[in-house]
Amino acid sequence: MALHHVVMWKLHDGDDKAIRVTEVVRLLQGCAAIVPGIIRFEAAAAQPGLECTYDVVLNSSFADRGALQAYQCHPDHVAIKPFMKSVVAARQCMDYED
Repeated sequence: MALHHVVMWKLHDGDDKAIRVTEVVRLLQGCAAIVPGIIRFEAAAAQPGLECTYDVVLNSSFADRGALQAYQCHPDHVAIKPFMKSVVAARQCMDYED
């Protein structure tokens, strides 16, 4: 059984939005292996020409709730939160087990 953690962000509009989207994806990808128990970790930006309502997605899976908690509390993950809060207009999150 795995715990899936899916998060989507819509960034504030502005002339530099594409740069901010790229930076969000880069920062998230930097967290891909920060704790044991990460099974899947994919951060991606919405692609032009494909239907979307959000700008960035994180599609990740963890071995268990403890691994997700360790990820969420890890200093590298915590360190990106101030930047995320400064550029994000809306956030959606869903966790589920299978």
